[in-house]
Amino acid sequence: MQLGVLSGKVAVVTASTQGIGLAIARRLARDGAQVMISSRKQASVDKALEQLRAEGLDALGTVCHVGKREDREALVRRTERRHGAIDILVSNAAVNLFMGRALDCSEEAWDKTFEVNVKAVFLLTKLVVPHMEQRGRGSIVLVGSIAGYRPFPTIGPYGVSKTALLGLTKVLADELAPANIRVNCLAPGLITQFSSALWSDDSFRRRFEAAITLRRTGEPEDCAGVVSFLCSRDAAYITGETITVAGGFHCRL
Repeated sequence: MQLGVLSGKVAVVTASTQGIGLAIARRLARDGAQVMISSRKQASVDKALEQLRAEGLDALGTVCHVGKREDREALVRRTERRHGAIDILVSNAAVNLFMGRALDCSEEAWDKTFEVNVKAVFLLTKLVVPHMEQRGRGSIVLVGSIAGYRPFPTIGPYGVSKTALLGLTKVLADELAPANIRVNCLAPGLITQFSSALWSDDSFRRRFEAAITLRRTGEPEDCAGVVSFLCSRDAAYITGETITVAGGFHCRL
């Protein structure tokens, strides 16, 4: 029996009970990793675990609101207690609390967006890194967005928070390289489900799809294989990079 490319690895994936997060968790498990999934709601965790285990995949789950310190600590602690290690962190959790002109965004919504989308990512990484250092290796993937490269109508604050992740990826990659920990970023394009808030405007969706080289919106599974690759030995010489998964939609700083 051929072992998966991630056999023997332990992975933590946040916001992983639906959409891109669940697709990533499923792919990592199929490729041999032992996966800890998480979500803000226990019912969502239970439902996702039922799906994964029905497919014969090795997964555990726990409730985790990444914006809460005690939840972040519990996520790392439970993973370590069960598996004794953490090799992979996929930080997928994010919020979009405001739709409209950026200058109309309230201070509360702005702060909450950055608290979850940037600050919590940084703090969770700080918790995980010592466990990776003990293993002598690790791979971290931050899930950003093409909105971090160019503004999209009505979701300006969200986009700015994702731009911050591009910088955080490079800073962490430089600092963690001596510990043999690689840090990369995934920037999805218009992916079904999470991008559904933008689809209320049919004309916007048609214009966006016309600008996509492949002429279709993406599926969560389109992102999952890229993350597995970034966490595998095949990507051993890749760090500090952002890979855009957007069907050919052109976006760069």
